[in-house]
Amino acid sequence: MGIKYLSDEYYKEVNNVIQSDESVLNASKNQNVSVQQVITDSPEGEIKSYLKITDGTPEVGGGEIEGPEATITQSYETAVAIAKGELNGQNAFMQGKLKVTGNMMKLMQLQPFLQSMGNASKGLDTEY
Repeated sequence: MGIKYLSDEYYKEVNNVIQSDESVLNASKNQNVSVQQVITDSPEGEIKSYLKITDGTPEVGGGEIEGPEATITQSYETAVAIAKGELNGQNAFMQGKLKVTGNMMKLMQLQPFLQSMGNASKGLDTEY
């Protein structure tokens, strides 16, 4: 049985992976950013999570983050498709499945990091 998607255990495992993966660390080097994520229509209702990079160290977690530079809102279905690698975040945005408020340029600069993070964490045994 896998790790429940978006649970505390899930975030812990993702952090273990991204904080030890060389390609993720290279992509986050010298970065400082905070992003709030809002996932709607999940089996548990609305879920908030965050991604932050502090002095090149990436971290994800559940809940709200103070003063995010950008907020990404998407449905649970879209979030799962992106997490599984079935949908690219940029494509989801272009298709209107992902909404962004805040600093769009900062998110665009994060594309190499987000791609390497997705590649690194896609091997996790996750239960959606």
